[in-house]
Amino acid sequence: QVQLVESGGGLVQAGGSLRLSCAASGRTDRVYGMGWFRQAPGKEREFVAAIPWIGGITTYADSVKGRFTISRDNARNMLFLQMNSLKSTDTAVYYCAVGPPYSNRQSSYSYWGQGTQVTVSS
Repeated sequence: QVQLVESGGGLVQAGGSLRLSCAASGRTDRVYGMGWFRQAPGKEREFVAAIPWIGGITTYADSVKGRFTISRDNARNMLFLQMNSLKSTDTAVYYCAVGPPYSNRQSSYSYWGQGTQVTVSS
């Protein structure tokens, strides 16, 4: 199995920036793609961004395109999400996950982190 641990969440003012990190361990040879999801209060978990472990073509939800950037560091088994121009609607628990490349479906992902809270003040 693969273990995932997110970090970097916190409280930030609207318009500010935050970088989330996700450390992968265990059977990282099973990692073919990674993604970020989020769940806001009262809403279902939604796709944010994805990146393959090999290759660099990224995908984003329309709601974050142009503001968020997903990246990875293969040597460190790390996944990142740089969040700029944050809005109050970005407030959510953010999760990293392991799955097939380019997938935006929750059901496609096999392993999940515990989540990290991001709160954006108005």
